[in-house]
Amino acid sequence: MERHHIQPRPDWQRTVEEQGVIYPLTRYPDDSLRPYWEESAYYSFTLPEVEALEETVEELHAMCLAAAAHIVERGRFADLGIMDGRLADLVAESWRRRAELPSLYGRFDLRYDGTGPAKLLEYNADTPTSLVEAASAQWFWMEERFPGADQWNSLHERLVAAWRRQARMLPPGPVHFAHSDGDELGEDLMTVAYLRETAEQAGLDTEALSVESIGWDSITGRFVDEKLRFIRSCFKLYPWEWLASDAFGPQVLDTLDNGGGTGTTCWIEPAWKMLLSNKALLAVLWELYPGHPNLLPAYLDGPRDLVDGPGYVAKPLLGREGAGVTLHPPGSAPAQRPEEACCYQELAPLPDFEGNRVVLGAWVVEDEAAGLGIRESAGLVTDGYARFLPHVIR
Repeated sequence: MERHHIQPRPDWQRTVEEQGVIYPLTRYPDDSLRPYWEESAYYSFTLPEVEALEETVEELHAMCLAAAAHIVERGRFADLGIMDGRLADLVAESWRRRAELPSLYGRFDLRYDGTGPAKLLEYNADTPTSLVEAASAQWFWMEERFPGADQWNSLHERLVAAWRRQARMLPPGPVHFAHSDGDELGEDLMTVAYLRETAEQAGLDTEALSVESIGWDSITGRFVDEKLRFIRSCFKLYPWEWLASDAFGPQVLDTLDNGGGTGTTCWIEPAWKMLLSNKALLAVLWELYPGHPNLLPAYLDGPRDLVDGPGYVAKPLLGREGAGVTLHPPGSAPAQRPEEACCYQELAPLPDFEGNRVVLGAWVVEDEAAGLGIRESAGLVTDGYARFLPHVIR
């Protein structure tokens, strides 16, 4: 794994915007605009490195599914902050019927520097973004800058194939694709638009709408779109914990299609993804696989021996974009326990490449490793100011 400098393409911003990355710049607190899509550098990997990472990702995914089964079998929903008994029952039912429910993709965030085993930082299994740049823009960049090269990237083909295979699980009618109007950057909008495109290439009928425009027909007791058509299936880039707790949360649970012919609306990703998109999963994994080379020690009841050892990171169970994450290096003063439930994970500082802190986003489509996206940040927390860089296989 190496970082290389390269001259950006002329008019690169227009190019990536036409490819769906309509958010190529990030506005910083000083009101300056700096590249989010960063092509003045790129990363390269050897084929053996990529093959090893693929094996690691698929093993981690299998371990996460085993952890989900453990949570359901032992009824450990409270550890995930799921205190509503009815929601817990529906998540458990969704898990048991998962073979009947469409489920598309997820993204592992890994610490890796090319010199040792990759370490799992978290699993974004419900609403992962940075998909457009990983699947599309970096592939076109490689074809233009390094014709004939290769890349860890079969995302597009796998997504289309996944929709085609799972079409039999979908109820009749179009698949609705919903983003939130609260997305100011356009990242959610373009992620949903891209996934809609892959569904259409698989032969599915689709419709686009925003979450905020979803209506409720009180006469029929069903969700409807802006044309008053029933929403029988809906891909939503909207976290399950919001969907279940919003004003229409009770109706979501009342009408949930959990397989077996029950309910009237099939949501994608399915409710069982709540088991994997929660940071408590990290602690459950460490319980089940202590000492595993691709895991970091993690606990739910406090940092334990990490305080006097390597230090720790406190992660809110449902935090995103680094929100609420706090770092506690070894030897730091004891921290006050946060009010919000957290997972306490061993501090493993992101590798430093020329002053850039790097995290690998390794994608899974269905149950198989499908590609890689790389983000850099100035600090140890990968937040909303991170940059996306392309890669090639040497």
